[in-house]
Amino acid sequence: MNLLDLYNRLLETFGYQNWWPVDYDYHKIHKTDPKDEIIIGAILTQNTAWKNVEKALDNLKSKHALSLNVIKTMDINLLQSLIRPAGFFKRKSLILKEISNNMHDNIKRDELLNIKGIGKETADSILLYAYDKPYFVIDAYTKRILERVFNIKFKEYDEYAFFIKSQVQEDINLYKEYHALIVKLAKEHCLKKPLCEGCILKDSCEHMFTK
Repeated sequence: MNLLDLYNRLLETFGYQNWWPVDYDYHKIHKTDPKDEIIIGAILTQNTAWKNVEKALDNLKSKHALSLNVIKTMDINLLQSLIRPAGFFKRKSLILKEISNNMHDNIKRDELLNIKGIGKETADSILLYAYDKPYFVIDAYTKRILERVFNIKFKEYDEYAFFIKSQVQEDINLYKEYHALIVKLAKEHCLKKPLCEGCILKDSCEHMFTK
């Protein structure tokens, strides 16, 4: 099995995930940019579970503040109180303030990485899901599944990204779906302590053969 085989098996099992979840009705009503929700969410999700991010996003919506333009001028103490459920709220508030002053339609990866608090995973999430740029997101789920299914483990983020791009054609929609499907598999079966029973990869996963 190769990476494309894995994608096809995941897609056949779980179907299209249609990430990133965005409340388009909210943005239509408030005349805000849906990309902002992805950017804000990508920052808030650092080192926390998505359920906590949703609480913070709901808080921002309640103040009509799910917008980088609003965050740019918002009192930082208010911002921190709204995003508190996502954890590390003081650090994340500073990142949000910084990015709200630097985002533009032709943002480059290097520009994002120059913003303190934005690493490669966050930058690639923003570029892929908000700006439709072909960057595959390498998160803990991706590393875990590559190691368990293919017995592949690298030291550096860029090594994982290069490996995936060498095996999977550069396709924005495929990249989006593939990452979402990896997250789906990781949350249902490939947890830190894997639930291998019932997993579609049980018959071909290297982890099963090396336990």
